[in-house]
Amino acid sequence: MTEGRPSFPIEPWALTEIGLDHASLGVHESVFALANGHIGMRGSFEEGEPIVVPGTYLNGFFEERPLPYAEAGYGFPEQGQTVVNVTDGKLVRLLVGDTPLDLDYGEIVEHRRTLDLRRGVLRRVTEWRSPNGRTVKVTSTRLVSLRRRSIAAIEYSVECTDDRGDLYVALQSDLLANEPVDSGTEGDDPRAAAALRRPLVNELAVGRGQRAVLVHRTRRSKLRMAAGMDHVVDVPDTATQDMEAGEDLARFTLAARLPQGSSLKLVKYLSYGWSSRRSAAALRDQVEGALATAKLAGFERLMREQKEVLDSHWALADVEIDGDGELQQAVRVGVFHVLQAALRAERQPIPAKGLTGPGYDGHTFWDTETYVLPVLTYIAPDAVRDALRWRHSTLDLARSRARELGRQGAAFPWRTIRGEETSGYWPAGTAAFHINADIADAVVRYLHATGDEEFERDFGAELLVETARLWASLGHFDAEDGFRIDGVTGPDEYTAVVDNNVYTNLMAQRNLREAAAAVERQPDVAGRLEVTEEEVAHWQRAARLMRVPWDPRLGVHMQSEAFTHHEEWDFAATPPDHYPLLLHYPYFEIYRKQVVKQADLVMALHLRGDAFTHEEKVADFAYYEARTVRDSSLSAAQQAVVAAETGHLELAYDYWGEAALTDLQNLHGNAGHGLHIASLAGGWMIAVAGFGGMRDHDGRLLFSPRLPSRIERLRFRLAYQGRCLQVTIEKERTTYCLRDGEPLDIHHHGRRVTVGDTDLVLDNPPAPEVAPVSQPPGAAPRRRGNGRRD
Repeated sequence: MTEGRPSFPIEPWALTEIGLDHASLGVHESVFALANGHIGMRGSFEEGEPIVVPGTYLNGFFEERPLPYAEAGYGFPEQGQTVVNVTDGKLVRLLVGDTPLDLDYGEIVEHRRTLDLRRGVLRRVTEWRSPNGRTVKVTSTRLVSLRRRSIAAIEYSVECTDDRGDLYVALQSDLLANEPVDSGTEGDDPRAAAALRRPLVNELAVGRGQRAVLVHRTRRSKLRMAAGMDHVVDVPDTATQDMEAGEDLARFTLAARLPQGSSLKLVKYLSYGWSSRRSAAALRDQVEGALATAKLAGFERLMREQKEVLDSHWALADVEIDGDGELQQAVRVGVFHVLQAALRAERQPIPAKGLTGPGYDGHTFWDTETYVLPVLTYIAPDAVRDALRWRHSTLDLARSRARELGRQGAAFPWRTIRGEETSGYWPAGTAAFHINADIADAVVRYLHATGDEEFERDFGAELLVETARLWASLGHFDAEDGFRIDGVTGPDEYTAVVDNNVYTNLMAQRNLREAAAAVERQPDVAGRLEVTEEEVAHWQRAARLMRVPWDPRLGVHMQSEAFTHHEEWDFAATPPDHYPLLLHYPYFEIYRKQVVKQADLVMALHLRGDAFTHEEKVADFAYYEARTVRDSSLSAAQQAVVAAETGHLELAYDYWGEAALTDLQNLHGNAGHGLHIASLAGGWMIAVAGFGGMRDHDGRLLFSPRLPSRIERLRFRLAYQGRCLQVTIEKERTTYCLRDGEPLDIHHHGRRVTVGDTDLVLDNPPAPEVAPVSQPPGAAPRRRGNGRRD
């Protein structure tokens, strides 16, 4: 089905659906998803219908599938991995008399759902009149616990609201495995998830009283998962209860008589766990124990815990925006979903869609280290530690992949769930080696921000060494061009398998330097890894002589060798409905033209801004802005950051809206497959790195704050080396203050200052005058009715 563009009332701390919008149903299922990094539940209705993509996910739980090739080659990955829609515990079906409540039938008198960002719950109120004229009011509150990793819960109540006397109702609370799933694919869109048919095999089904547990395993990956449910009921009159448990369905049935004006309430507790090693009996015991403690605590206690966790995180993570209520709401929604994706992942990956949908097969990409972890480093550093420990846990697989490719060190996968490479298209997968430097960059940023010496000793230094070894063996010294890294793909997947991609080379350069520094700090690690002085000298020489292509004729850097000599793409002859280009043109045609899918060299201007002069940034940004079509949701955030730095504040503001509203306005037409977590992280990134001008090169905090015309005030906070730094930006001045910790040295527009626990107020210099820049026809930012294609 075609996904619509939702419309939400502007609220500072909530997201509300009013009425039922069928065209946006799939998108609403994604944006109303609840997760904690371990469990993810799409925002589908408890009654199960209407629905677009049912989805309950466990982080790291997947099924394998063969990767087909028309013509296989050496080193091609053989197995794909796809996230599994596990046992659905959200279901609470309601029969009003003998009529099932289904919002596609009968009459909706009132319907409202609200995602409460402060309390971390999804609330729903529906008043519905059945075809036979009986009216009920259904209210529900759903949560996925951020305190109790394996627990979710639903409070569901039914009230008789008509005046036609007693009403008989039945509730069927289900655990349902192997739900039929429409993968949501549109044509040949490679971004959509691969459909799996009945991936779960039952091993155990137990039901007694008000509790049931189902245990299943996957057919190929041999992973095992358990789902359990328990209930508390409050009924006003006579009622009957029944429990049954079979292979793929456990059902608790409650039938009750509701006197006129009365209501019943059911609280459903859910627990999930999975393992590659534990037995079915052990997993059953695990979820039953978690259910028992959650039921003992009670729903109100779970609610209080949820708010307490979020209160502590919002105190650091919130971005306050004065002047644009829509953007304020969108940025908070984005930060909320980033937190949901990561807080309890606990040494599992952070997928590109979080746990909100089956898009990208549930895979983790470089998005995690380059978009999500830079945000979490400063608002939830413990989650970054866990995410990087997950990468470290896959080192042996990455080492094996490097050996398979004839390289040294570790070659981390382009896309994966468990750690193996699962990309079936090697030019945009295996050749995108920059992911290794992206991981190293995330390690370095975390170490600078936290000073976590234990992490460096046990995990970080090894990650830096093994990724540096990859670059040393992947590149080579050339008598004329220094150290070259040939035959790679940078972030721009429209320019594949090239020589000396600037982003890749500069990120590899930092990787090599930081590995050498880590070896000096951690001699025991160096000894364990058998790092020699000659090896370190090789890294340092490669970094010093790293090739960075430059076009003296145009006065800009080449995105990769000879890029500026390629034929220009004919944008004028490209119909608006032919975007994304990859769905309408052969890769051969795209690869040999000057057309950029997403920020590549421009991203180097941000993440390796220390390698460019300001004049080079201005010239490079203008050149690549005119050739970037943003067929990826990853692009707008990076373009916004560099636009702000180079003086294009209003353009940066428009890109801010595009990044933050990507899913709330379904700008890429596929938010029903799951949210774009990296783009949502971009809402925070643009506020802090764009308009705050924050850079963290070499462990120093640099700020160059400036605001666009519409924003009157911007405030954010950062956790840094045991301190909490608050930054408040206004038109003419910026105020810095430490809320916790010892004084901190920072830089404000190049001036070194010391921030303490009293306000430090500094003037903002005016933005430099810059020549206007242009985008390809139809590729202006997608926000505020400015003609961007949809």
